[in-house]
Amino acid sequence: MNFINEEVENFAHDHTDPESDLFRRLHAETHATMPSPNMLVGRIEGRFLKILAQLAGARRILEIGTFTGYSALMMAEGLPADGHLVTCEINPKAGEVARRYFAESPHGHKIELRMGAALETIATLTGPLDLVFIDADKPNYLNYYEACLPLLRPGGLIVADNVLWSGKVVAPDDDNARAIVAFNERVQADSRVDNVCLTVRDGMMLAWKRFV
Repeated sequence: MNFINEEVENFAHDHTDPESDLFRRLHAETHATMPSPNMLVGRIEGRFLKILAQLAGARRILEIGTFTGYSALMMAEGLPADGHLVTCEINPKAGEVARRYFAESPHGHKIELRMGAALETIATLTGPLDLVFIDADKPNYLNYYEACLPLLRPGGLIVADNVLWSGKVVAPDDDNARAIVAFNERVQADSRVDNVCLTVRDGMMLAWKRFV
């Protein structure tokens, strides 16, 4: 997953706003109790998402893929007091951990956790959304993108995680890598958005919805 020298990555980590005790405990519990704990959004990416929410002036956020709630809590910090974040999760164990930390956070009241298939949840939502974060099953990335873009306001932002897939996008050799490549190519070719593919952590695609 590392695309830069480890010492340089550690320098970036150490020069990013530190985590609160709540985030440190959430990180530790996730790594101690959950399968694939590397799915957790960490300090650098979490802070980046919070700042994106602030820069976008977001009031309504949709997250697809809660896991244990780190990214939802970070983005909720970037929302105003009356902001609202809907986050979708299909794993009951991950959802249970997330609920506990949402209840403890002073920003947890902004978060609504929806359990079940994300596409079914999206079908119940109305726009406009200001920010969408996609971090779930890779074969559905294109479906999530197409379902969310009509709900996104002009000037809003879709952010997708893991778009470099540990470098496998260069020579995709499995279904997840091929799905990520197809998603990246679709966003790149989409005249409805401006996009940039970033080498933050495992890769982040930012797609900004145009006004025309």
